[in-house]
This record gives sequence, structure tokens and C-alpha cells, in this order.
Amino acid sequence: MKKNVGIYLFNEVEVLDFAGPFEVFSVSSELQNHTLFNVFTFAEKPEIVKAVNGLQVMPDYDFSNCPHIDILCIPGGNGTNAEILKATVLENIDQKAKTADITFSVCSGARILAKLGLLDGIKITTHHEVVDSVASIAPKTIIDKEARFTDHGNILTSGGISAGIDLSFHIVEKLYGKKVTDTTRVYMEYGNWRELNDG
Repeated sequence: MKKNVGIYLFNEVEVLDFAGPFEVFSVSSELQNHTLFNVFTFAEKPEIVKAVNGLQVMPDYDFSNCPHIDILCIPGGNGTNAEILKATVLENIDQKAKTADITFSVCSGARILAKLGLLDGIKITTHHEVVDSVASIAPKTIIDKEARFTDHGNILTSGGISAGIDLSFHIVEKLYGKKVTDTTRVYMEYGNWRELNDG
């Protein structure tokens, strides 16, 4: 059965934070006859979201009609500062995280998970410019400034922006193995893809 990958969107979300994971999960599924993932975006309201630098995106769903999520992606961006002040957003994301198999943040999306107490007592990572911010929100969180990503089973975090791609590949490999992941890397020409192709 396909796993539902839900990616949360909000105003001032960082583009690659959500587009990177969207591409990894979507392509991984496409290359396996569309059998692995059903990838979609959702937002608080049924309206266009304006990402960082002006890209406008229409989410697939909103809080009122979003399907069950197996893998929850919380991207970052300047907009996370506003999102952590919204009780409705926090309540909804918290409920989705409780029922998801995997919840992961990209970049400053860690602020949202920190606000929900989901990072307390575990080692995480985030964008280097928001380390102090996350630490102030969740002082019980242990922040590894050098890690590309961290994995605590059902809670995962990645560093800034492009690191979300690496974490997404990690999740695909965790669920479906190296062969599936390598096939996607070669198609996307990502990282050491030539070596993988030669092998």
C-alpha cells in the first residue's frame, strides 16, 4: 500500500525545503511504477501560499480535508516564526504527528516541532542560522550543529534547505532499501550518481 507523504505549506516557506522532498518521494515512487508514495501538499486554509521570494503554490488540501498522513514533512523558512504563534496550526500539526509513522523537519521547520515538544531530550539539527532560536524554544533539545540530518525513529530532522533532500533519500532507503534509493539518485543525477550508475 502506498504511503501518504504530506508536506505542510505556509506563507514564507523556503522553496527547496518542500520542493526537494517532494521531488525525492515523487520520483522514487514514479520509478517503481508509482507504487511507493502518494505525495501531496496541505496548508491551513484552501488558498494560495506565497513562498520565500514570491513563488506561489496552491496546496492540494487544507486542514479541513487533508487525508491521513504516514510521512509528515515540516519545511522551514521565515514563515515558521509566524506559524509557531498559531494555536490552530500547532494543534493540527501535533495531531498529524501523533498519527504519522514518520515526522521530519527541514531547516527551520524544527521550530514547529520544537514548539510542540517533539524534540525534547533528543539530538536534532537545523539551519545554522536558527540554532539559537530553536534552543530558546526547546531548551531540552540537544542540537548537533554538524549533522546533515538526525534520525530518532519516528522523529527526524535535517539541516538547512538542501539537507532536506539528503534526509528524504535516507527515509526512502530506510523504508525500501538502497537499490530503490540509488535508482532515484541516478535519475535525479544527485550526489555520486555516476559512481552508482557505473556500478
